Amino acid sequence: MIGTGVAPRNWPLAVKVPLVVAVLMAALGLLASWIVLASLASIQERNLRRLADVTLQTLAASLAAPVERRDIWETFDALDRLTALDGGMPVIAMVVLLPGGEVLAASDPERFPTLRPLGEPLLLSALRGGGMLFDTGAARAVATYRLEGGGEQLGTLLAELDIRALLAERRRAALALVVSNSFLTLVMAGVGYALMRRMLGPLSRLAAAAERLEKGEDPGVLLEAPHGSREFRKLFGRFRAMVRAVREREMILKRLVEEDRLAQLGRLASAMAHEVNNPLTGLLTVVDTLRRRGEDEGVRRHAVELLERGLLGIRNVVGAMLVAYKEDREAARLTRRAIDDLRYLVQHEVARKRLELVWDNRLPPSLPVDGGAVRQALLNLLLNACGASPVGGTVAFEAVAEDGICRFRIADQGGGIPAAMAAILERSGPPEAPPGRGLGLWTAATLWQRIGGKIEVERGEAGGTRILLVVPVEVGVEVA
Repeated sequence: MIGTGVAPRNWPLAVKVPLVVAVLMAALGLLASWIVLASLASIQERNLRRLADVTLQTLAASLAAPVERRDIWETFDALDRLTALDGGMPVIAMVVLLPGGEVLAASDPERFPTLRPLGEPLLLSALRGGGMLFDTGAARAVATYRLEGGGEQLGTLLAELDIRALLAERRRAALALVVSNSFLTLVMAGVGYALMRRMLGPLSRLAAAAERLEKGEDPGVLLEAPHGSREFRKLFGRFRAMVRAVREREMILKRLVEEDRLAQLGRLASAMAHEVNNPLTGLLTVVDTLRRRGEDEGVRRHAVELLERGLLGIRNVVGAMLVAYKEDREAARLTRRAIDDLRYLVQHEVARKRLELVWDNRLPPSLPVDGGAVRQALLNLLLNACGASPVGGTVAFEAVAEDGICRFRIADQGGGIPAAMAAILERSGPPEAPPGRGLGLWTAATLWQRIGGKIEVERGEAGGTRILLVVPVEVGVEVA
């Protein structure tokens, strides 16, 4: 069924094609009907003209003598006798005119007074034309015949004829043509619709298969090649090849993403080892100090404080790593602490390049949004920002939630993100996997689109890149 609000250009082919055929058939039927009716009218007029010529010629032989003598009563008498005969011609009135245009006699003297000029416009038009005149509006026709004798024109005989029967016959023919053409058009439109649905059935199967693939479902038997049309078999073959190529591409991309994730995990593990080893060295020094001077109350108190700070630092680093990479049962919940833990995960890059990390996290304690996707995307972008920034540069991070929107800003002082990489982040549709570099950006863009967010990239005139990440969220909802 077609919805009332669907534009005609969006109607299915199974409807549009039969409809176009029906319109063309209707137009062809109208043209054929017009030709048939015009031919019928021409035949009727030709036959009536022949009948009138024969009838008037017969009458003229009887009227020639009285008209030549200008005998009005004998002319009246001849007209009465002749019009009383059934000649097969629907005569309304007959008039005999003198050469000067006066009425000598007529079958209807009241309409056509004797020896008076002819006043009927229709008969005058026929007289001037010298032939047969048809007036379908008045359902009348006028035939003329010259009365001659001795090589001279004695007058003119005019016959006014009733053509209502002819017009009724035309109307019946027109009605029959309209009914038959309408019936045939509807029948052929229905047959065309059924045939088009059958012919386009394979395309409907392809559309259903594409919808299943879009939902991540297996199209199953929908991709089996149809019988009959070689074109559809070839189309289904190409579609199956495309599906295989898309699946192989998705598997390759998943493998690449997993490899990138493992590589990132390796880098972070190395950074964590560095962040853990440094405090451990200091803690061993404190333990040695306690062993040698533990009896001193002040030394013991100071050593315990150092041990506590060192162990808390190690716990923060390990906790941040677990938050980012363990299977989170509450993946749909983003917490402010989880965002703050990202500082520990990029601390190694910050310390290695002596960067200044400006951190501004103003999120509420908890938000109902996919925390795992947000953390992973932000971590990729923060590591890219640290890698792009020069030694001693500044990396700024801001997180705020207001007016139902959660915003994250990441800014660096590097040389500026390339246009191709920025296009990966800002693409509105599914981001295309980069051929080489930029897999981390592609991963971040994919994750952000998955949660319904948008990314904007701005490159400064003097260098540096600012990335704005926006995702809708119910700010007022907090999770205990």
